[in-house]
Amino acid sequence: MEYINIENSEYLTELFGMRDENIRIIEDELNVRIALRDDRLVVDSEDNEKAVIANRVIKRLINLLARNEKIDRSRIRYAVELAKEGRDELIEEIMSDVVAITYKGSQIRCKTLGQQKYVRAMQNNTVVFGVGPAGTGKTYLAMANAVMAFKNKEISKIILTRPAVEAGEKLGFLPGDLQQKVDPYLRPLYDAIYEMMGVEAYQKLWERGAIEVAPLAYMRGRTLNDAYVILDEAQNTTVEQMKMFLTRLGEGSKMVITGDLTQIDLPEGKTSGLKHAINILGSIDKLQICHLTAKDVVRHEIVMNIIKAYDKSNEQKR
Repeated sequence: MEYINIENSEYLTELFGMRDENIRIIEDELNVRIALRDDRLVVDSEDNEKAVIANRVIKRLINLLARNEKIDRSRIRYAVELAKEGRDELIEEIMSDVVAITYKGSQIRCKTLGQQKYVRAMQNNTVVFGVGPAGTGKTYLAMANAVMAFKNKEISKIILTRPAVEAGEKLGFLPGDLQQKVDPYLRPLYDAIYEMMGVEAYQKLWERGAIEVAPLAYMRGRTLNDAYVILDEAQNTTVEQMKMFLTRLGEGSKMVITGDLTQIDLPEGKTSGLKHAINILGSIDKLQICHLTAKDVVRHEIVMNIIKAYDKSNEQKR
């Protein structure tokens, strides 16, 4: 049995969560029972080691709350995972750096070790590949870094692009002007940048040419100088398209390429440019490849379980 003294009762509401859902996560993950008695928490379990782990998790979470940090279900689950591995001291370290601040004043921070490694790679390299399943924050964190680089005047332009595979990149056959043609394929990028900057600020920067959102086909023949360039859904590029994109890099620019190798939509027989690039570019200086996993998923916890189930199925097939 473990005991945790609560010095500030104000933390209890957030620690327990609505209808005690936060504490239940710790109880379910570690098979322990947690109760509040007077001014301390009591952690009970038939397995004393799990009670000790729960104790460490709760103390780390209280430390986060003392720093005015928010805790949510995904963060609690990840804290439990780290504590099981004996690395619970990293829980607070992950949260220490502010990646960016949204136009509403919200701070964007890493939630997992994988995300932290990915963000640091973007800060310290010229070209970064972020590869992993949906929900790991690949595009969102890349956008956050791009916006901060722009605000800090490290670059003068943000360019967002992705392959329009569903249209076969033959956008001329679609109705409407260029913006109307590409909007459906670029909507996820718009959503992310709107959250970072707000619609009005984005619109002004777009009119000035400081932000560009365009399909990959429109990158051909250009040299991208003094820009932060993000290629999203890169698993759907061909080898030729990936080479074309990477060789657009100009002076003073950075590139981030994101993708999920389990969601390739290319026609049968076509090799993914992302897969090919990962295989041949790993030894280049100032180029880093970051692999995110199901552990780095920060959406609803069921997304993590879905990804794990598909990974297990694919492994069995192989």
